[in-house]
Order: sequence, then structure tokens, then C-alpha cells
Amino acid sequence: MENTLALILGGIGLGLMVGLPGVGSAMGLVISGSTAIGSLKKRPDAFGTLLVASVLPSTQGIYGFVGFFFYQSYMKPELTLLQGSVMLAAGIMLGLAGLVSAIYQGKVCAASASAIGSGHNTLVPGLVMAALPEFYAILALVASILMTALMG
Repeated sequence: MENTLALILGGIGLGLMVGLPGVGSAMGLVISGSTAIGSLKKRPDAFGTLLVASVLPSTQGIYGFVGFFFYQSYMKPELTLLQGSVMLAAGIMLGLAGLVSAIYQGKVCAASASAIGSGHNTLVPGLVMAALPEFYAILALVASILMTALMG
């Protein structure tokens, strides 16, 4: 029974670890991409710049997959309740940080894309500002990797 519960907790953790950052990345990309499309109406020549300005929210989904690859090898019949709980905690931590940071990063990227559409040269400042919410997804990824030390 304990083993079954451990596997359930670990599986939920893995699902959250990949699913939530993926959802956040999709939402962030819609936010930034929609604004970039609107800016293209004003400045069709700025496609490359707008593309760069709007793709950053995709990285949180990648971080979720990186976390998954660190933990998926532990999903074995001998998984303990402690290990399953660690996987769940890592999934919640990385999942929520990735979800929220990708959405808000999309908003920062959208503001930059809007300014670019209005003729301002805001690509570099926009990328710097967009990196700030991403930092917390990176911290969550690093913390989840460090938590593998608890897996034994």
C-alpha cells in the first residue's frame, strides 16, 4: 500500500512538473504573440525583432522537461513514500514557478512587442526585463535538481 501511494505521489509530481510549466508557457506565448501580431500591422518589417521579443515564455516548459528527466528514473516499484513525497514537492514547486513566471513573462514580452510596434527600439531592454520573472523558474529548477539528493 505504501509503495502504491509513493508511486501515485511521484506520478502526480512528474505530471505537475511538466504540465504546469507547459500550460504557463503556452499562455505566455499567446499573450506575447498576440501583441506581436498586432505590432506587425504597424511595422511588418519588424517580424524578426518581434519574434525574438515574444518567444521567451517558451523556456519554462523546457525547464519542466529538464526536471522530469532528473526524476523520471526514480519511478520504480521500490519507490519509497519519502521519495514519492519529494517528487510531489518538486513537481509542485517547479510547476507553479514555471506556470506563473511564464504568464507574467509573456506580459513583459507583450509590452516590449507593443513598444516595438510603435517604433521604439525596446528589444534589448525588453529581453532584460523579461528575464527577471524567468529567474524564479530557474531557481525552482535548480532547487528541484538539488532535491534529488533526498531521493537516496
